[in-house]
Amino acid sequence: MAIVKYNPFRELRTMQEQMNRMLDMAWNSEFGEELKEGVWQPPVDIYEDEKSVIIKAEIPDVDQKDIEVKIEGNTLTLKGERRHSSDIRKENYYRVERCFGQFQRSFSLPQSIDRDNIQATCDKGVLTITLPKLDEEKPKQITVEVK
Repeated sequence: MAIVKYNPFRELRTMQEQMNRMLDMAWNSEFGEELKEGVWQPPVDIYEDEKSVIIKAEIPDVDQKDIEVKIEGNTLTLKGERRHSSDIRKENYYRVERCFGQFQRSFSLPQSIDRDNIQATCDKGVLTITLPKLDEEKPKQITVEVK
């Protein structure tokens, strides 16, 4: 094992960043909703193409049985839990920087989503939810005759 010079300020800086993140979540949202939903929030990307809206969430080490994707009204909710490995005893850790526990994210959906054909897949720790768009009627051009 390599000898590493102890730097107490590194740990204080990490603790300060974690406290700032928690306080930002409490103060920057209505009534601290994020704190009620859990401290760990998986990062997501949301984008769209011509045919669908895609949500990608990073959820490494989360078992498929611990993931729940649900739609109620106009809201898509992603719930899950990343469990701490019970194979390794707590006293054997040198450092724990990853967050564990339950998480929940909610997203408002546009009206143009085909709710019957939504698909969710998980590959390499990335959950991809594909929300196909409904076929919209294109405006019809009517020519006006002058008499």
